[in-house]
Amino acid sequence: MKKCVIIGSGLGGLACGCILAKNGYEVTVLEQGAQIGGCLQCFRRGDALFETGMHYIGSAEPGQVLYTFLHYLGVDQKIQLSKLNPKGYDVISFKGRHYLMANGKEAFIETLARQFPQSREELSRYYDLVKQVASSWAMHSLRKDVDLNVNAEYQMRSVNEVIDSLITDPTLREVLAGIVPLYAGEKDHTPFYVHALIADSYDQSASRIVGGSSVVADALADAIRERGGQVLVKRTACQIECDDKQATAVITSDGERYAADLVISAIHPAKTMQMVQSRLIRPAYRQRIIEGRNSTSAFTVYLKFRKDSVPYMDHNFYYYRGDSVWGCEQYDEASWPKFLLYMHFCQEANPVYATTGEILTYMTMDEVRQWEGTHVGRRGESYEAFKQKKAEAAIAALEEEMPGLSEKIEAYYTSTPLTYIDYTGVPEGALYGMMKDVDLLGSAGVTSRTRVPNLLLSGQSITLHGMMGVLAGSMVTCSEVLTMEEIISQLNQA
Repeated sequence: MKKCVIIGSGLGGLACGCILAKNGYEVTVLEQGAQIGGCLQCFRRGDALFETGMHYIGSAEPGQVLYTFLHYLGVDQKIQLSKLNPKGYDVISFKGRHYLMANGKEAFIETLARQFPQSREELSRYYDLVKQVASSWAMHSLRKDVDLNVNAEYQMRSVNEVIDSLITDPTLREVLAGIVPLYAGEKDHTPFYVHALIADSYDQSASRIVGGSSVVADALADAIRERGGQVLVKRTACQIECDDKQATAVITSDGERYAADLVISAIHPAKTMQMVQSRLIRPAYRQRIIEGRNSTSAFTVYLKFRKDSVPYMDHNFYYYRGDSVWGCEQYDEASWPKFLLYMHFCQEANPVYATTGEILTYMTMDEVRQWEGTHVGRRGESYEAFKQKKAEAAIAALEEEMPGLSEKIEAYYTSTPLTYIDYTGVPEGALYGMMKDVDLLGSAGVTSRTRVPNLLLSGQSITLHGMMGVLAGSMVTCSEVLTMEEIISQLNQA
């Protein structure tokens, strides 16, 4: 039996482990932290439970692409979903008005056409293009015969360029780009395919995971163990050992050697490159990965509400405080926060009241650079004061839309880019790993294949982030040893 060692127990690592265990590999997953899951982690403060990364998911109903992935992995029955409002799963507040994103073509167009009656035909063309671009990706359409010309074109055209070419009304252009925090998009840089894949996934259906996304991590780890594999915590990989031809083992910081026929690194590609000293890795490639630009990071306020004080919100709320949804990653102290993404945690099926919620906004690493190198809980009074000031500013900004909310907050907790680094190990605390950028053309993304033939990459920097994106990327990674035809055949037969 061939041995596969996987570095990192985020969604990419666990999914690859599950796929390969299903296909006869002896799988060992190594996680440096005490808790598995990466961005699937949840945390508890007293009786309050909070989500850290995977706040809601799309296309997870029977017959849809994410459902197919989860069913194939054998974890769909362990995951309970709470559907968001199909008439408005996302609400975008822009320049004093609210705009709803509804599921399905007819509802999507009709809902927005009430506020933009002259744009009905343009909305239809936008919707159809999103579907066309999404279907040009094999792991999104689950077909081999995709249109590679469409695929290539919309890797090289930016989100705002494409939307502006379709939509005349300047406000509607902003509204359609209003989900930009879901991919930390940057004007003139982020490829339209990123927007299309995410928009299409949520258009199919939008749901929260009852009890939090750590349920998914636990289910995947159980599936690996059930097939004879192991998921080990507190095992920090520090070296990928190679001979002249291939990777031979993964060495951990405690000196343990895990022999491998196949190594998959599901951590940030730059950290992977630091572990590999093989001559098979070209210096130019190594440098490009290490110096690659990452997406921005975030500041999050985790809210614990007073009992039965805040009705459960079955949608996500995007609040833009300026004249554009673009450029929110560029701010000064006076303008921060330029936007807020406000969500509730789903603690049970069909809740009446919310127990916890979150406010998320951008924050650059530069804001917390002075505390870099310190560890969680040990950063000192100045750091705590900084976080309190930022949290109060974020809550006050949200109250511009939701007056009186602060009176219903029993307690709050915070995270900064340093927190993301502590718990995910991602450089600069990047929300979504490495940036996808049209200026890089063919180098816009990092592929799963490396010059070391049995060293593969997975995770949010490969293909796309988010649950659908990372699972699709995991299928692509595993297709390097199982073939794409076999993966798609297994998915369609699941």
